[in-house]
Amino acid sequence: MIEKDSLLDELKKRVIEANLPLHEGATNVVMGKGSPDAPILFIGEAPGRNEDLQGMPFVGAAGKNLDKLLAAVGLSLQEVYVANILKYRPPENRVPSPDEIKTHTPFLIEQIKIIRPKVVCSLGNYATKFFLAGLKPDAMDMQPGITQVHGRLKEVEFDGIKFKLIPLFHPAAIIYNRKLIPLWEKDMEVVKESLGKGAQRTLFLKF
Repeated sequence: MIEKDSLLDELKKRVIEANLPLHEGATNVVMGKGSPDAPILFIGEAPGRNEDLQGMPFVGAAGKNLDKLLAAVGLSLQEVYVANILKYRPPENRVPSPDEIKTHTPFLIEQIKIIRPKVVCSLGNYATKFFLAGLKPDAMDMQPGITQVHGRLKEVEFDGIKFKLIPLFHPAAIIYNRKLIPLWEKDMEVVKESLGKGAQRTLFLKF
């Protein structure tokens, strides 16, 4: 635990020193939160306004929904790690450019190598396409969208790291489309089973 914390702290320092694209307009670098020893890693696209201000991922409305998602499968923040592909907020939450993604990606890969999760849940369309493309931004446009692959487990390997990828609807999506709740609940069962928590149903999400 201490070793991983130290490695993540060192990684954060290197991200700051790298002066990555998007850092100029950002208030804070946003690395991650949760337990570095977690078996499951949730990864979104990029920090938003609240995340930028607080320097923590998923602290706004989407973060509250993610907390409910975790509780629904019997998980707490102490049992997961949460991060984004990008470590700085794009201005006005615009879509990041391929070059911006490429410069941030090596640090995400290092983050994954340090945590070494058994399961990675890609949150939303963007993050899902990113992982399905093998972390190659140029191949993202050729990947299926989240509505086609949500809840489908896929074995993934890159740079000697193996994990189970489970695409999920982004927690923010539930705010605008409550019809996604049943699908989200079903996908959470896949997550729970992938962690060996059994198939007993523990949820009915309330929003």
